[in-house]
Amino acid sequence: MPVVLTPLEGRNFGAKVTLPEGCNDPSELSEVDFKTLYEGLHKHLVLVIPAMENLSPKSQWKLTTLFDSTCDRTGAAYGHGKEFRHDKSVLRKDGTSVPSQPQVQVLGQGFWQAGHEGLGDVNLRHPVHFDFHRDPLTDEEAHEKNMTRFYRWHIDSALYGLSPPVCTTLLGIHVPPSTKKQKIVYDDGDELEVNQGATAFVSGATAFDLLSPEDQEKALGATVVYAPHPYIFISPAKATSDGLTMVSEKKEMPLDELPPWEESKIKRLPLVWTNPVTKKHHLQVHGCCIYQLKFADGTVLDLEDARNAVHKMMRPAIASKYVYAHNWEAGDLAIFFNRGVWHSVTGQFSPGEKRLMHQCNIASGQDPFTLTDRSGLGVAAESEVVPKGLNKEQILA
Repeated sequence: MPVVLTPLEGRNFGAKVTLPEGCNDPSELSEVDFKTLYEGLHKHLVLVIPAMENLSPKSQWKLTTLFDSTCDRTGAAYGHGKEFRHDKSVLRKDGTSVPSQPQVQVLGQGFWQAGHEGLGDVNLRHPVHFDFHRDPLTDEEAHEKNMTRFYRWHIDSALYGLSPPVCTTLLGIHVPPSTKKQKIVYDDGDELEVNQGATAFVSGATAFDLLSPEDQEKALGATVVYAPHPYIFISPAKATSDGLTMVSEKKEMPLDELPPWEESKIKRLPLVWTNPVTKKHHLQVHGCCIYQLKFADGTVLDLEDARNAVHKMMRPAIASKYVYAHNWEAGDLAIFFNRGVWHSVTGQFSPGEKRLMHQCNIASGQDPFTLTDRSGLGVAAESEVVPKGLNKEQILA
């Protein structure tokens, strides 16, 4: 029996994966079955393989690299690079690395005694919006009314020096029972009920489709300039209550106080990335890390105006009806197309509650692109990222 992908019921994206009988390691799929998985990832954007709690970090790393032919398999860098652990980075508390496979990160909640994958005692902390938003929920809202927030909508990427990963794999090893519900209340009264600690996803293709024709035309010719060392740059600032971008209060770290940086390593990426399989346009921007927004007509928006512009473009796509909040079960392996979706942590845990997860994404050897559309807008790609063992002709056949 070949690998089978079953679209998630009631969702506009996402699919469950059934591996071939006898296969317990998706990194060992045949070339034909992996082609199905690769094409399915680009079509469905998020794939979930159940019962993978025993998948080794080495296999998870190998699987992640298979989706990108430009990865250096002998020394592929974790997608966030070394800056992930910088003491000023907003990411510094988000887990620790597996000693034998440093591209795989251990995430979660609670104290874990020595012994997991060669780690010593480790105290994991689930990212919570209380640390990151300017105006967090009150104790009454969070604890008595069981409300929560989208922590930070983002794309996994260092956004400085390294190219954004093609995909991220996220494995739930120990997951609390999915019985506790929490509620996200939007600024317009919209609501979304999620299981505690759900990972929320939205489609960048949906976000693009929701733009007006005029805004689509502008977006196709736009370039996002990210700040140098962006996660350090934004560390003194706080985020908006929807987690889409930062509040502009001139609190960012001055550029001359950042760690040494090089102009050549600043990431200048298209605002719209084209899916190499479906050819759909995806609005793909990390709103928290943006520094400038440049349009084809020469218009340049600096920090505050750039944030306001992308927030206006992004906000419709996070309406509850467009969000897929994955409710974790032990053993779930989520594979998501990091160049086609945005995602966000949700929820908060109570003292004594524990969760353990493995996450992996690998910096690509090539930046994303925007294919020229019928009106001639966009930047034509010279090449496309394709998986290991397959060439572009096979994928597009």
